[in-house]
Amino acid sequence: KLPLTVEEIVNFGESNRELFIKSSTYSIIPITITEVGLTISWIFSSDPKSISFSVVYQESEDTPLDQCKVLIPMTRCNSHKETIRGQVKVRNSGIYTLIFDNTFSRFISKRVFYHLAVERPVIYDGSDFP
Repeated sequence: KLPLTVEEIVNFGESNRELFIKSSTYSIIPITITEVGLTISWIFSSDPKSISFSVVYQESEDTPLDQCKVLIPMTRCNSHKETIRGQVKVRNSGIYTLIFDNTFSRFISKRVFYHLAVERPVIYDGSDFP
């Protein structure tokens, strides 16, 4: 899948997306960011049972995976019991990849319901001051 852009995420609106992740596999959502200072936010839940989640940063598509920076280490989430929320601040342009990992599950496929948002920082310039 081609990396998502900020505009595509903004066009998601409030709707949720769904991923189907077979047992013993993982699914990735790469997001290409060119603007520094943005915040990428996510909300997700899984059904049935838990899913592992991670976020990695890659300078460019040519950067080898072993040289990617792990922003959020792989963590097993009880997202079948509670909604998982998180965010990461964009400090450098590049590819921010969300990883939903089901490799620990030998027999059970999972559905992940997720929503992404990208927020620009609010910069106060004093223009509303009387």
